[in-house]
Amino acid sequence: MSLIALVLLVAAVILVTVAEWPRLQARLGLEARHDRQRAKRKSQLRVISGYSEQDAPQSEPADDFAASVQRDLESLPVVDPHDDRS
Repeated sequence: MSLIALVLLVAAVILVTVAEWPRLQARLGLEARHDRQRAKRKSQLRVISGYSEQDAPQSEPADDFAASVQRDLESLPVVDPHDDRS
């Protein structure tokens, strides 16, 4: 193998590596590792529902979150838009 052929081969490898670097980095880089670890952690999560219909206390409303939001909204101070103090 001649020296020119070797130099051309090395240049071709470098050129392909530079051209494909974004794709290689996405698959092999540090960010890809974090994405794989996050996907693995997420696959182990499970959804836990609140009360079932049989276990729910009768005194609590069916939609406790909506009732909580409604109470919070009712306790907010009311500002009159015509009350301009500037």
